Amino acid sequence: MDLTAWQKICHRILGRAFKKKGRNDQTLSDDLVKGNMPIMPEVYLAQVFVTTVAVSAICGMILTAIFLPDIGLIAWYESRPDPAFALACFEWEYWNADLVDETLESKGCPYFAYMEFPFFAKILIPVLLGFVAPFGTYKYLKGSAARAAKMRGVALEKYLPYAASYTAAMAAANATPHKIFKSLALNGDIYGEIAYDSSMIYRDVSLLGYDLLTAMKMAVDRAASPWMTEFFQGMVGTLTAGGSLKLYFLNRAEHYMRENRTRLHEFLESLAMLAESYVVVAVAMPLFLIVMLVIMFWVSGAGAQMEESTLYAVVLLVLPMIHGMFAFIVWSSSEEQKM
Repeated sequence: MDLTAWQKICHRILGRAFKKKGRNDQTLSDDLVKGNMPIMPEVYLAQVFVTTVAVSAICGMILTAIFLPDIGLIAWYESRPDPAFALACFEWEYWNADLVDETLESKGCPYFAYMEFPFFAKILIPVLLGFVAPFGTYKYLKGSAARAAKMRGVALEKYLPYAASYTAAMAAANATPHKIFKSLALNGDIYGEIAYDSSMIYRDVSLLGYDLLTAMKMAVDRAASPWMTEFFQGMVGTLTAGGSLKLYFLNRAEHYMRENRTRLHEFLESLAMLAESYVVVAVAMPLFLIVMLVIMFWVSGAGAQMEESTLYAVVLLVLPMIHGMFAFIVWSSSEEQKM
């Protein structure tokens, strides 16, 4: 895989500096392999640090543009007249025409005031741009290899029960392991990430000249899921001991199908719990809440004051947010099981 233009730039800047550190980091190397990220560890680390420095420099320029004295954004903002006092100054000029001084920006108005930049924003902006953005960029980029490996592991475990059933059917038809992996590799649209691992084994045997056992042991190191590691190690043990691959595949297919049914059952139970929570939190409770708010609005006394804006905020903002939150939770949970 060719490096992108940005990766080439990062590698030229810091590639040599991170070469020894990157190649000695076994965890990072394993995550890159398991996450199917075909770049060297030193390129990955160089990209992380150069990107972090670039983001920090951009944030620094933005902070300079905001806080620069006299010509910065805050200085420009605080040099503008406050429109909240415009009407008061207009009335003062009308009733005190003899006191108006055209040489002054305020024309002598005692109510005149400049805009004031919020104090909390003066603290929040440096924190966000000076610390959160650079540090968040570093942590996000540094963990991308581990996230990719984890995502591949989840994808492998979703497809493995069906791939194991397919291998059992192929073995029952007296297909060799070489042909089984070739057939899996050609069906990537059906078996997802498992097709990639199978294609790597087929490549190692057919193109690179490794024997099947060595290729399987290499696949064990590339496997991003404990299930996949167990599956390949079991194949190595069965082939080494001269056992029947047909019986092994049948046992593994039955085991993974049972685990998959358990996982789907837990998913359906979580959806059922979400449905019950939705009925209570997003359907029943808002009805009682709206009735209570309306009653409090119309019959408000000294102990229970209710503003009309509060009622509109609950109906037009809070309730849609509750429905949107439940919709997002159901959607994200369903996406995890999507194949």
